Amino acid sequence: MRVVNLMTDSVVTVTMDTSFSDIRNLMETHKIHHLPVLDGEDVMGIISDRDLLRVLSPFFGTAGEMQRDLDSVNKVAHQIMTRQPICVTPDDSVDVVLAWLQSVDISCVLVVDKESNLKGIVTWRDLIKHAKFNL
Repeated sequence: MRVVNLMTDSVVTVTMDTSFSDIRNLMETHKIHHLPVLDGEDVMGIISDRDLLRVLSPFFGTAGEMQRDLDSVNKVAHQIMTRQPICVTPDDSVDVVLAWLQSVDISCVLVVDKESNLKGIVTWRDLIKHAKFNL
């Protein structure tokens, strides 16, 4: 099976300067865990819900909160994102996606065309959905 048969092609994206709060709101509103970061049409990185947790201070919103803890939510996408995300093409085999997810311990890959334009995303949830329907 090819990636094109499995990918989600309506992808919510953010720009390099999208704020932490806007990123969090988009993830909550759309019930997603990954946001590709684009600069124009170029894929620059990806932000996962784990990336948000990584930059959020554990003291944020507590009695011990200090200014540096507040600064953690004032970051923007390019300060949070994972750069050089793993990408596949629509014509790649799903086996390529599985290999990446296992070898690099990631939960999604971006799907791009030959010009590196974003075409979709494949997450581990997409793989589970496919497996459920094909049992």
